[in-house]
Amino acid sequence: MNDIQNRKDLEFLLSRFYDSLLQNPEMHHIFIDVAKIDMQEHLPIITDFWEQVLFQTGDYKKNVMKLHVELNEKVQLSPENFQTWLATFQNTVDAHFLGENSEKAKTRALSIATIMQIKLQGF
Repeated sequence: MNDIQNRKDLEFLLSRFYDSLLQNPEMHHIFIDVAKIDMQEHLPIITDFWEQVLFQTGDYKKNVMKLHVELNEKVQLSPENFQTWLATFQNTVDAHFLGENSEKAKTRALSIATIMQIKLQGF
């Protein structure tokens, strides 16, 4: 198994991740029904985000926290939602990749989920 090495790998990873995540009815409701995310539009944007996170080369310009604060105002994002998101992300990485960047992606995902939960809860 190879490590995450480039944007193409991230595109593959994120496509598989969302395919899996959206099988969960509650996560599907949040992403599709409430946030109204079009996956064809979202995948290149979220790939930019992860490319920046892992390789510092992405072209991501949006405020991630602001987007999630706005979503949280529409539907409260629970600790269980974050656990589902994180477990699905980590499992998807583990199913397809192995190496330093793969571990870095999982660590960053944990950090992102933790910080976002803290900020959304107003601590």
